[in-house]
Amino acid sequence: MVGETTIDDEKSPLLPDRHQQADFFVCDVFDAAPKGDMASMEHPIFSLSTKPDRRVRTYRNGNNYLEVKPSSDGLASIHDRDILIYCISQAIAKMNANQPVDRTMTFHAKELLLATNRPTGGESYTRLKAALSRLHGTKIETNIVTGGHEEFDAFGLIDAFKIVRTTRNGRMQTVQVTLSDWVFNAIKHKEVLTLHRDYFRLRKPLERRMYELARKHCGQKSEWKISIGRLQDKCGSASTSKEFRRLVSNIVEQDEAYAHMPDYAVSLDRDMVVFRNRGTLPCPRSDSAVSIPRLLPDTHHEARLAAPSWDVRNLESEWRNWCAKAEIMPKRPDAHFLKFCRSWHAKRGNAR
Repeated sequence: MVGETTIDDEKSPLLPDRHQQADFFVCDVFDAAPKGDMASMEHPIFSLSTKPDRRVRTYRNGNNYLEVKPSSDGLASIHDRDILIYCISQAIAKMNANQPVDRTMTFHAKELLLATNRPTGGESYTRLKAALSRLHGTKIETNIVTGGHEEFDAFGLIDAFKIVRTTRNGRMQTVQVTLSDWVFNAIKHKEVLTLHRDYFRLRKPLERRMYELARKHCGQKSEWKISIGRLQDKCGSASTSKEFRRLVSNIVEQDEAYAHMPDYAVSLDRDMVVFRNRGTLPCPRSDSAVSIPRLLPDTHHEARLAAPSWDVRNLESEWRNWCAKAEIMPKRPDAHFLKFCRSWHAKRGNAR
């Protein structure tokens, strides 16, 4: 086994939701639904190790092949993947809002930490920089197609990154990331799937990988089964068969006790791992505006001040339709609606 750790049984299976009361000025980062690209969700690209993993990984599935080579820093880990999820999520949200997207993205480091449920202390920024280095250094050779394009040369998950601005004490503030063509092709063709926000609260790397596979292969179906040996291959686990079974059994036991795995219940049936849909996934074409809670009465009063002379009921309808189209589920609906009203008024002025 290469550092695939388990947690103390007395701990909660999920990490705490660290940012329930988000800073109003950065609350937008919670609104873009988390997205993962389907190619890396299906194939074992990321390491499950919590220690530097310097194995060269080769994987074949039918006609598809994949070779992942680490840098001296080790392979990109499944927690490093959070950076890609954040970039993909922001890009898809822009596309849904008919805004232009580019391979090179600039964002605030703190916003990424908040959106991925990470602490915002100094050590988190150090870990973020190390994660960017591993994503850049990990090289992939594959014939797996994204967006109708096949990449033949070795490429990194990100082509480049740059710390654009730092604070006076040297902490990174603004980051620029250039995604690889392989990842960006998946974004442009929307070869992505929405992830449950509790994905970022899963403690164990193996839990995250199992959820990704269930999300990709089970999807909206009621059930998906996979042999434990095949699951180990698709997870890219370096554990022995006996140890991998023990790790999966621990996850199954905790899920039976706490139902902590997002979207899918997981169980063991002899040598088969069974994922059952909990019914928590949104329907593919559902109107997400229906599920946004009713606004507080005082919010409409504040909205009239934010957008004078506009009919706030019509504005609320515009806002809900926009959220549905952009697949946005505001974490603080009232604050989000008021910000929408201010932006509406700033662009259009008073109603005629």
